Amino acid sequence: MTLPMPRPVFDANASSGGFGDLPDWDLRDLYPAPESSEFAADMAWLETACAAFAADYEGKLSGLDAGAMLACVLAYERIDIVAGRLMSFAGLRYYQNTMDSDRAKFIADVQDKITTFTTPLVFFSLEFNRLEDSQLDGLLAANSDLARYRPVFDRMRAMRPHQLSDELEKFLHDESVVGASAWNKLFDETMAGLMFRVEGEADELNLEATLNLLTDPVRAKREAAARALAEVFDKHIKLFARVHNTLAKEKEIHDRWRKMPSPQHGRHLSNHVEPEVVEALRNAVVAAYPKLSHRYYRLKAKWLGLERLQVWDRNAPLALEAPKVVNWDEATQMVLGAYGDFAPEMADLAKPFFEKGWIDAGVKPGKAPGAFAHPTVSTVHPYVMLNYMGKPRDVMTLAHELGHGVHQVLAAGQGELLSSTPLTLAETASVFGEMLTFRKLLDGAKTKAERKTLLAGKVEDMINTVVRQIAFYDFECKLHAARAEGELTPDDINALWMSVQAQSLGDAFDFMDGYETFWAYIPHFVHSPFYVYAYAFGDGLVNALYAAYEGGLPDFEAKYFDMLKAGGSKHHKELLAPFGLDASDPKFWDKGLSMIAGFIDELEAMED
Repeated sequence: MTLPMPRPVFDANASSGGFGDLPDWDLRDLYPAPESSEFAADMAWLETACAAFAADYEGKLSGLDAGAMLACVLAYERIDIVAGRLMSFAGLRYYQNTMDSDRAKFIADVQDKITTFTTPLVFFSLEFNRLEDSQLDGLLAANSDLARYRPVFDRMRAMRPHQLSDELEKFLHDESVVGASAWNKLFDETMAGLMFRVEGEADELNLEATLNLLTDPVRAKREAAARALAEVFDKHIKLFARVHNTLAKEKEIHDRWRKMPSPQHGRHLSNHVEPEVVEALRNAVVAAYPKLSHRYYRLKAKWLGLERLQVWDRNAPLALEAPKVVNWDEATQMVLGAYGDFAPEMADLAKPFFEKGWIDAGVKPGKAPGAFAHPTVSTVHPYVMLNYMGKPRDVMTLAHELGHGVHQVLAAGQGELLSSTPLTLAETASVFGEMLTFRKLLDGAKTKAERKTLLAGKVEDMINTVVRQIAFYDFECKLHAARAEGELTPDDINALWMSVQAQSLGDAFDFMDGYETFWAYIPHFVHSPFYVYAYAFGDGLVNALYAAYEGGLPDFEAKYFDMLKAGGSKHHKELLAPFGLDASDPKFWDKGLSMIAGFIDELEAMED
């Protein structure tokens, strides 16, 4: 069971001051408490069920008929649900306060037990992948209920060239809790414990609150925050370099044994996307840097009255109108209103998140930074985590994560194994939800200044989602390639980081001393190597989708809901075909990028 992946946000708050009553999670839909009899019963059931599954099926898959194979798959799915429910509960409690030793011990113990219990299941995918294609085709033809799972089988069998011996796979499964998982926890706990002394602030601030100051209207505060970040990152840079060196080397070893053709290949397989599609996306975005980020930031420098921008100006608000604080009730109505304008059903699906304790919104001591929507399991419901500070960007983050949540609710009907959507498509509903909310706000703009502020904010978010994430992807590609040649010093990693920053942000920027360490706080590099291109993929896909929606494509809403309900049951080609779109066409990405360029065109046209 994979823990939720936080999405970085730029805004945070100190719990609820001035924003209304911010909601907390009610995790009782998973389990009443860590020590509850329900939790203990499921843990005991899991141990017995895993052992029974291995006893019933190990060494026997090739002799099963279609009905028996279906029973085997359903038994495996049931185990996946219970293990996922247990791990989700432990993981969500941990993210509420990563500095709580009891919660850290609880998640570690749960993860240890689940890893031990599920080790006997490792045989399943290995043995299944040894079935001949003709035999599997015959089984699927004989039973339509079994044939539903073909997409799951296809993804499993994509790993056939890369799987190791049964004994080695079991060893890697057992060893995982002291491998990447342990380094992830070290990173999370270190980040959650960092405190920053920002000049002009009475108290030390945590990471989220310090990052928030990078969006402050007062330039001196932004600079002070950036320098505080650089100072603390530098003090811990050897630790962060050790984490990255170790994880990159572990990945290189695993990839070498599995005969992966590139460090990125495993991510492409898990995303069910062809390498050439990702390469086309990457190349299209890099080629567009001059007409997107480079052009926009030159405009921004002019608006801010600066000859050159510093890194602390990248997310500075425009001084066109007074800073706006959006309380929680207003944010709720904005997002639900935008969702409801698109389709009442969409708002209805989103309402329980606000009413039933499915959102945790405030910043609290030890709480994980960023934001995410975690689907838990298909028999429960998702949970959304935010760090809400009442800025317009926070409203967009709410719209984004709620989009994930709605997608996860709709996809749950596919069942546990088919509901999980590859990362590249998992960003579709989230980015679409942001776009709906942005368009509603833009349509309601009453002045030129308000429209300009909204447009600029959206362009910056899109640059952060597309340009910045592809720059991150290039950084990771360079990092893993360099690590394959030997140990990297902190200076080595710093240099790789700066090489992509200057290229992606453009000639409007100067880079302060210390910015070279800002790779250190990005969680995706640690938790999920090469995850980041999924954001750019999702943004480009949604821009093309939204153009089809605005163009009046017949039955768009019904087609959109069908796409979300499909979960992971279809390939991206099948999902996009009803909209007349094809992500494997290199020109596809230019459609999405042209929408960003069009917004910048409009901003340029507003210049006096």
